[in-house]
Amino acid sequence: MKAARDAHSVALVINAGARLAAAGPEQALGKLQKAGLPISSVHYVGTGTELTGALDRVLAAEYDLVVVGGGDGTVSYAAGRLAGTGTVLGVLPLGTANDLARTLEIPSGLDAACTALADGKVVDIDLGRANGEPFLNVASVGLSVGVTESLSPRLKRSLGPLAYGVAAVRAYARHKPFRARLEFPAGDHRTLELENMLQVAVGNGRHYGGGNAVSPTAGIDDHTLDIYAIAGAPLREHIRIARMLKDGSFVERDGVYHLTTQQHVRLVTEPPLPVNLDGEIATVTPTDFTIERNAVHVVVPHHSNAARLDG
Repeated sequence: MKAARDAHSVALVINAGARLAAAGPEQALGKLQKAGLPISSVHYVGTGTELTGALDRVLAAEYDLVVVGGGDGTVSYAAGRLAGTGTVLGVLPLGTANDLARTLEIPSGLDAACTALADGKVVDIDLGRANGEPFLNVASVGLSVGVTESLSPRLKRSLGPLAYGVAAVRAYARHKPFRARLEFPAGDHRTLELENMLQVAVGNGRHYGGGNAVSPTAGIDDHTLDIYAIAGAPLREHIRIARMLKDGSFVERDGVYHLTTQQHVRLVTEPPLPVNLDGEIATVTPTDFTIERNAVHVVVPHHSNAARLDG
C-alpha cells in the first residue's frame, strides 16, 4: 500500500476526550468518507481500556488503514500496537500539542488534515520503546513530568498550546534536582554520570512540548535516538535555553549534554523517577530505551519531507 486511497478497508478510532474531538468527530467521519476513504468501522473511546479494546478489534479484522484521532499519547499508543503488523496508521491531530503531526507536516485544521490524509502517501517511521512502552516523539524525566502533571484538562481546553508555558513555569518552581546515569550497553559511548539535573530526554522524533525541537538534526526516520540532559543552572541561563527550544539549538549550550545512539541507552536516576512518554506518564526509571527501525507505516501529506529516509 503506497497511498491512503489504495486502502480497501478503513477503521476510524477517535479519543472522545481529546481537546479538539468535541468539535466534531462526526465531521471527521463525513469528510473522510466524502474524500473517498471506505470507512466501515468507527470507534469512539474515552479511556485507555476502551482504546486497547478498539485496537484489538480493528487489528483482528485486519483493516488496511486505521485512522486515529487524538493527541500524541493516543497516537503513540496506537502506533505501538500497529507496529510490525503491516496495517497503516492515519493521524488526525485532535490533541493539544499535536507534535507528531507537526513532525510529519500534517495540517492542524480538521478540514485540511482530512484532505491531506485522504490524498496522502505512506512512509515508514521509527518507533521508540521505553521499558517496552512505545513513544514516537520524546521520552523524558524531570521537569517535563512536572509539566505534564500541571497540565489539567481545563487548562488545555482554555489555553490550548499556551498551556505548556504556564505549566512549565509552575513545574520549574516545584522542581527538585536529581542524579542520573546514562549507560550505553552497545559500547558506542562511555557511561555518563550526571549531577544536579533539571531534565533528561530521549527523542525518537523531532518535535515535542508544543513545537520544541529535540535537536537541530533530529528526525523520525533516521534510526537514531537523540539524548539530551540539562543540568541545574541559574534561572537566567535556563531562560536562555528556553528561548532556544524551538529550533533545538539549546543542545549547543554549556551545561547541556547531547548524545546520539542507534543502539540502546539505559537511564538510571537517583531517586527513581516517573517517565513521560509523549505526554503520558507510562513507566519509571531505571529505563531501557531502544529503537525499532521503520516499524510504523503512516500516512503523510504528499508534500511532506518528514520521512526522507524511509526503508
